[in-house]
Amino acid sequence: MNNIYILNIVKRYLISAVAATMLLGLTGCSGMSGQDKSTAIGAGAGAVGGAVLTGGSTVGTVGGAVVGGVIGHEVDK
Repeated sequence: MNNIYILNIVKRYLISAVAATMLLGLTGCSGMSGQDKSTAIGAGAGAVGGAVLTGGSTVGTVGGAVVGGVIGHEVDK
């Protein structure tokens, strides 16, 4: 097998594991206000979206989380 092919598979599994961990972590949000929940969900979705769109780059993931968090925070005002 090609090493690049193996690295791509590992990267996909890693991104999926991070997304699943974030979604499971959101179950701890039961004591949060609606706006806090929207912010957390927006940040999680933005991080996943940023990671997918940029091929897993750190800057894309963090940027997506920031943008998603801000949008989630403003939506529930």
